[in-house]
Amino acid sequence: MALPNLNDLYFFVQAVEHGGFSAAGRRLGVPKSTVSKRVAELEDRLGVRLIQRTSRSFSLTDLGRDFYRHAQASVIEAEMAQTIVRTHLGEPSGIVRMTAAVPTAQFVLADHLAELSMLYPKLHLSLHVSDRFVDIVQEGFDIAVRSHQAPLPDSTLLQKKLATHPFFVVASPDYVRIHGEPLRPEDLDAHRAVTAGQTDNTWRLASGAGEEVAANPKPVFSADEPMVMMKAALAGLGLTCLPISVCRGALAEGRLVRLLPDWTAGSITTTILMPHRRGQLPAVRAVVDFLSERIGG
Repeated sequence: MALPNLNDLYFFVQAVEHGGFSAAGRRLGVPKSTVSKRVAELEDRLGVRLIQRTSRSFSLTDLGRDFYRHAQASVIEAEMAQTIVRTHLGEPSGIVRMTAAVPTAQFVLADHLAELSMLYPKLHLSLHVSDRFVDIVQEGFDIAVRSHQAPLPDSTLLQKKLATHPFFVVASPDYVRIHGEPLRPEDLDAHRAVTAGQTDNTWRLASGAGEEVAANPKPVFSADEPMVMMKAALAGLGLTCLPISVCRGALAEGRLVRLLPDWTAGSITTTILMPHRRGQLPAVRAVVDFLSERIGG
C-alpha cells in the first residue's frame, strides 16, 4: 500500500480538529469541497471509511479515531521539520494557537501579547478566550494558559508553571476612611465584604510567620468574576480578597489599598499546558519562553 499524501493527512486533521469540512475550509481559506475531496481521496487510497458524514452530522469511525491520532502526530512532525529550517533561517514564524479563560487573558496575558507580536513579527499568535473547558488536544491548540488554586490533575500534557500570585485583602481608600482599617485578621469579622461565592465566605489567612486565622466578614455583594469584584471594591462596597495579578494596577495607582500587609489569603498559580509534541515546535517554545520571562519574572 502506498503511503498517504501528507497534504491529505493535513486536510483530514484540520477537518477533525474543526469539526467539519466547512469550518476547516474557512480556517484554511479554501472551499469546503476541496477539503471534502482530499479526505475522500485519502479514504479511497486507504480503502476504509474514516469519517461518517451526513448533511447534519460529522463523526469519526472507530478506525478513524485511531488513524487521527497518528495522522495528527505525522502533521506535527512535519511542522517541526519545517520550523526547524525556519529557525535556522531566522526568527520564529507560523501560527501558535493559544487558549485561556477570561480572567487569565485579561489580567495575566493581555499586557504582554502585543510585545510578543512585535518581538516576533513573523509569528501569528491566535488567542481563544473562553471559560468553558477546552480540550486542547482534540481542538488543536498549541498552548493553554490556566490559572488554578488546586493542583492540576496528572495528564499526558506538558506542564510549565509560570507564576504563583498571592491573594491580598484590599479595599478602596474611601471605605477605609469611613469604616476604619482592620489591624488583625480577627478585625475582619466586623467589616463589609465583597466575596467570591454565596456559600462559604470564610477567609483563611496566613502570615509570613506561619500563623493561620479564619475570618468571616459580612458579605454584602458576591460575584464569581474578579473584575466585577474589583469594581465593587473600588466603589467602596466593602473589602475583598484579590490576587496580585488582578489588583496590581489599582494598588499602584492608589485606587485600592492593601490591608493586613503581613497576611495573605491563599494564592493562585498560572501554568502553561501543551500537547507533548506541539511543545517541541520552535514557535511554541518561543512563546513559552517569552511568557516565562515576562510573567514568571
